[in-house]
Amino acid sequence: MPDAAPKDQGVAEKLPNHLKEMNMSIATSLTGAFLIIIVLWEAFETVIFPRRVTRRLRMARIFYRLTWPAWRTVVQPLPAGRLRENLLSVYGPLSLIVLLSLWAYMLILGFGLLHWGAATISEGPKSFATNLYYSGTTFFTLGLGDVRPVSSFGRFLTIAEGGTGLGFLALVIGYLPGLNQSFSKREVNISLLDARAGSPPTAAEMLSRHNEEYGMESARDFLHEWERWSAELLESNLSYPVLAYWRSQHDNQSWIAALASILDTSALVMVCLEGGCVRQAQLTFAMARHAVVDLSLIFGVTPRWPDPDRLPPAQLGNLRSRLVAAGLRPRTGDEVDRKLMELRGLYEPFIFALATHFRMALPPWVPESAIADNWQQTSVMTPEPSPIRLVAKRQRSQGHF
Repeated sequence: MPDAAPKDQGVAEKLPNHLKEMNMSIATSLTGAFLIIIVLWEAFETVIFPRRVTRRLRMARIFYRLTWPAWRTVVQPLPAGRLRENLLSVYGPLSLIVLLSLWAYMLILGFGLLHWGAATISEGPKSFATNLYYSGTTFFTLGLGDVRPVSSFGRFLTIAEGGTGLGFLALVIGYLPGLNQSFSKREVNISLLDARAGSPPTAAEMLSRHNEEYGMESARDFLHEWERWSAELLESNLSYPVLAYWRSQHDNQSWIAALASILDTSALVMVCLEGGCVRQAQLTFAMARHAVVDLSLIFGVTPRWPDPDRLPPAQLGNLRSRLVAAGLRPRTGDEVDRKLMELRGLYEPFIFALATHFRMALPPWVPESAIADNWQQTSVMTPEPSPIRLVAKRQRSQGHF
């Protein structure tokens, strides 16, 4: 007996062609509207909204989670030096341009789908490419006139897209100066750290250079200034997360190295240094540690202890010797070492995770060798040899810039 034909067919097969086209138009229009809403909300959260956004599913978050690992994977095999550092430095500004361009394209695509689904244009072939072209010329307010809307909804959509394009351009124009201003403000203090703690900055140098008369008074003012800097760093990176990818002007400086050296110095003053400004060190440590932990959460890094240890027992003894030679009075004993280790455990796993994520080097506690400060390294040298000249010539290959 032959198989009986199915009595019921799919609903879509029974619909007339014009109803099928209507369903497709509705789906296309809804997809376009969804894209527009998503991009505009994403731009609002990223550029305008001042608070941290905790929602994990975000375009900007996904963009940086995908592109930064890919970028550093390509750059990492290069030998350590100026070329690799320059390529890592390019990522921050370039990623911002790409992200803004991606937003603009998705808005054009969304409006193009709306025009196509609602059949708002009549000039030329009514293909998706034509609707996308019309959307692009409208978004950038070119007004070529070769394609025109024919319905009232099409005219409304054209005005809305033109206004969105102008608003998007104004948003970008207003966003970039604020970002550059925050970057410059961050880098000013990092540059000032050069003469105060060396480059890269170290806790040993920072305390040794504040050992003159009224040294602890100047150290108190110094730590107070960096308490405020740590708060500004946290606030600027909450408002502009992309700022963390913008690297410092000098290869041997970074915001992570500055933050680590401030935490190291504050920890030493709190438990190891007699006659130190303990209260101010506690306040600076609290603010800097707050910044480190919050930034670790923002960028989704997993805290882990530095390997190798930044301050093994032999290096700790060397640190105390440097402080004694500078006229300071470091405390000794197992109890002091235990308290210092506890303080280090509060921040070193987080700062090491951030340094690994951003491919920035952590500074040592004690300078490894006699290295001239950045201000001492210059291409114009005195004719006669001097210690500064010899050090500068030896370090110039590492890249002052």
